[in-house]
Amino acid sequence: MKTNLQEQGYYFPAEWEKHEATWLSWPHKEASWPSKIGMIYRHYTEFIKVLTEGELVRINVADEEMEAFAKQQLLAIGTDLTKVQFFHFPTNDAWCRDHGPAFLLNRNASFTPKKIVLDWNYNAWGNKYPPFNMDDIIPTRIAECFDFPLYEPGIVMEGGSVEFNGKGTVLTTTACLLNPNRNPHLTQEQIEEYLKKYYGVEQVLWLGDGIVGDDTDGHIDDITRFVNEDTVVTVVEENPEDENYHILQENLEKLKEMRLLDGRKLNIIELPMPSPVIWEETRLPASYANFYIANKAVIVPTYRDKNDERALQILQKCFPNRKVVGIDSTDIIWGLGSFHCLSQQEPAV
Repeated sequence: MKTNLQEQGYYFPAEWEKHEATWLSWPHKEASWPSKIGMIYRHYTEFIKVLTEGELVRINVADEEMEAFAKQQLLAIGTDLTKVQFFHFPTNDAWCRDHGPAFLLNRNASFTPKKIVLDWNYNAWGNKYPPFNMDDIIPTRIAECFDFPLYEPGIVMEGGSVEFNGKGTVLTTTACLLNPNRNPHLTQEQIEEYLKKYYGVEQVLWLGDGIVGDDTDGHIDDITRFVNEDTVVTVVEENPEDENYHILQENLEKLKEMRLLDGRKLNIIELPMPSPVIWEETRLPASYANFYIANKAVIVPTYRDKNDERALQILQKCFPNRKVVGIDSTDIIWGLGSFHCLSQQEPAV
């Protein structure tokens, strides 16, 4: 591991720092939403419309035909297409959080280049959903298009598995990063070195397991999220009979024991879970933690559930300077992810 981006001053900004754009990959894979893909566009385009109120949206599409279809769907709900840019970069699937580029900025204002791209290896969550060859090269294609310097760490890493406070700390889970289907040749200590040297962090905090139904083996973005540099929201299950109850209680206890770089405890805000969302006898990974922080809004998945409004109110208190917007994710979650899984922020220089 010769490259050390941390020493050069590069870091992965917190999601609440200003964005130049949000990157998406237009959903098209029927197998990700069996019998439902036609039902997701109404809510997916609503997500994009809210994003355009505060930033550019850059969308990967396969070709002119897919671009025309996307424009038709967006215009149908009155989206301002001057805020949407399309790139003919074909993908296998829609989960841009995991296959998209990781954009780093440099803390030194006079340092150039100011923005760079990481292209981690991508294997569709442990080779679960081949093929993924087109997804794996998306960061490289974007970096080449914009002439950003590109760095390839050479190990598997997904954007949904890491959560940053922008001040030197990353949160992740042992269930995902230590899973033998990702980087079986690496120890926990070696993975920490990659996180520090490539993401520019100084501290790695580990939680345990993710929620039931999460096919990513426990991504952090379904359970615990930073809302500022020393505060997290974390989902808790209030029903002791629910299979998520003990998993989330264990993570809550771990959070209480954690200390930030300066020795402070985390401020912990508990977020409820929705009632189990079941489709064709499959429990889906429905979670309010899969929200996305945009420049002017926080977009939160909702599930036609009694806890929807409560979750929105809790998050609105966390983000007093942004509009918290709930968008129905009942159909989208059939793809086993929601708005954070679908998006990747590009920070503004």
